Amino acid sequence: MTDFEDVLMQFEPMISACIRKLSIYKIHELYRQAGRIALWKAWVKFDVEKGDFAPYAYRSIYGGMLDELKREKRQEEQVDLVEDEKLAFLLEKSLVTSLLREDLEIAIESLQSRERELLMWIFVEGISLQQAANRAGITIPGIKKRRERMLVKLRERIEK
Repeated sequence: MTDFEDVLMQFEPMISACIRKLSIYKIHELYRQAGRIALWKAWVKFDVEKGDFAPYAYRSIYGGMLDELKREKRQEEQVDLVEDEKLAFLLEKSLVTSLLREDLEIAIESLQSRERELLMWIFVEGISLQQAANRAGITIPGIKKRRERMLVKLRERIEK
């Protein structure tokens, strides 16, 4: 056995047999490649004085595919763990957000109409304090003071 390509052609049916024996039903090419790599490693390591190559090649191919199956299983478990953790985090965040939103809606209802208007301008529309001052017909320091009072009111209502 001098050329690996000849060996590979001779042992391709053995690789397919290992895939069937291990009941591999998906990603055939990945396991076929794992079998080829295992065959190449066996071909490089093989010592003629220790016996026939075919049984050694079979065990190497079979073992290489088993290793790949274990790697795939471990990776799937890690991905599942990460997905479960991510889902739990998102559900918790969603619950907290909905509770805060309800508290915030209740707190906003307690504001006067001018305060609600100011809240919408600054935090929803995202206009500058200068623009808010122009709309309200007061100075920028006046807008700042109203904003601070409004935020204090909201914090107090939410904390209750």
